[in-house]
Amino acid sequence: MACLGALGPVDARSMFGGWGLYIDGAMLALVAGEEIYLKVDGQTKQAFLDADLEPFTYEGKRKPVTMSFHRAPEPLEDWETLEPFARMALDAATRARDARAAKGRRR
Repeated sequence: MACLGALGPVDARSMFGGWGLYIDGAMLALVAGEEIYLKVDGQTKQAFLDADLEPFTYEGKRKPVTMSFHRAPEPLEDWETLEPFARMALDAATRARDARAAKGRRR
C-alpha cells in the first residue's frame, strides 16, 4: 500500500476476504472492502477513538466481533494527517509481534 510505504517495505497477504499489510512481519493494517484499518492496542486506541476512527467489526457466529484495528483517517493521500496514526499502528503491531514471539519462546 503506497500510503504506508514511507514506514518501510509493505508486504500484503490475503486473509479473510481482505488483505493484511505487514512491515517487518508486524501486521499494521487490514484492508476490508474499500476501507483501511490500522492496528491499535492499549497504548494507542484512545487516540483513534478521540479522532472518531471506528473499529473494524464483523458478524461472528453469535454476535458482532470487534478487532484491534480502527479506520485510517482520510484522505489516505494526506501523509501529514495519516502519519501519526500510521506510526502508532506500526508501534502497536511491533509490540504485538514481539509479545507473540516472547510467548513462543517461553513455551
